Amino acid sequence: MALVLALRYPLNTALTVAASLAQIGEFSFILAGLGMSLGLLPAEGMSLVLAGALISIALNPFIFTAIGPIKEWALKRSALARDLEQRADPYAELPMSTERKFLEGQVVLVGYGRVGRRIALALSERGIPYVVAEQNREQVETLRQQGVAAVSGDAVEPSVLIQAHIAHAAMLVIATPDPIDVRQIADIARTLNPTIEIVLRTGSEGESQLLRKEAIGTVFYGEEELAKGMTNHVLQRFSPQAAPSKL
Repeated sequence: MALVLALRYPLNTALTVAASLAQIGEFSFILAGLGMSLGLLPAEGMSLVLAGALISIALNPFIFTAIGPIKEWALKRSALARDLEQRADPYAELPMSTERKFLEGQVVLVGYGRVGRRIALALSERGIPYVVAEQNREQVETLRQQGVAAVSGDAVEPSVLIQAHIAHAAMLVIATPDPIDVRQIADIARTLNPTIEIVLRTGSEGESQLLRKEAIGTVFYGEEELAKGMTNHVLQRFSPQAAPSKL
């Protein structure tokens, strides 16, 4: 937690990272096994490591559940905690020098994973301006260095979409598969820009049907799109136009 705070991340991020690293991982078993093979660790030591791992893994869900209450308690009672939570992130908003084409009529791309990168590449090749909203601050820093307009933060927070200028955007593309996040992001976007077009992805057939029924936006389901692409390829191969001419 102290290291994350030293790197000037907010308090919530520090608490989450600390909870993630609180449990003993599987790597401890490898180290303990190596210690036993070298005669540095007795068999009793291996038993203690195993017991500690089981206890820490069992407690970890409760630690994660406690993050919210601990943060709220600290924010109410400590001015230092409030300062740590409200740290200014230089990548949380677009630079003042950002060109106007990224502020009006642009595409807001949420998520820069494998799907997001491919969408961004296609937009770049066609000269379509876009702004990336990504939780990974290091990724945002890299994108900024490459000249890509990007903001750091979780898009379920309204401030992130506001900084991406969603109010004047033409389209929102949600490239993250989490259905809960998708709905929250879409609701925020509709509130800030009622006429915005929303395109989203899902990894579940049932979820894709539900999202389409809710009319949140244009839904793309991975396996469905793969099947369409393969079917189109096969049909093109065996279409009359593709048949070789007979001499």
